[in-house]
Amino acid sequence: MEDKRKHKRLELSGELLLKELGGPDNGEVADIEIHDCSRDGIGFSTDKALTIGSNYEANLTLWNKDKIHVFIQIVRADKEGDIFRYGGIFIGMPDADQMRIQVYETVTDELEHQGH
Repeated sequence: MEDKRKHKRLELSGELLLKELGGPDNGEVADIEIHDCSRDGIGFSTDKALTIGSNYEANLTLWNKDKIHVFIQIVRADKEGDIFRYGGIFIGMPDADQMRIQVYETVTDELEHQGH
């Protein structure tokens, strides 16, 4: 099947601090597994139930331990047993942060090209 995504998907390790914007709590650290990330959005799994259409504040940890403060809108969700798989789009991400992700895309492409 042809991949029609606009941007290459990256596999990052790291954690997200999820905080629903306008929600009643002060935020909660959620254990997540990031499946892919691009300049446009992120795919991840967690045991926390999130709401489709809601916006969450997050700190994304990049490969070099840099953190990017982002806002994510949940656009899709699936449940497999006790685990939820989510897809979210970044909203209001500054160009500088998009460029940091693009740099990682470029480095990853180069390493793959070199056979690493």
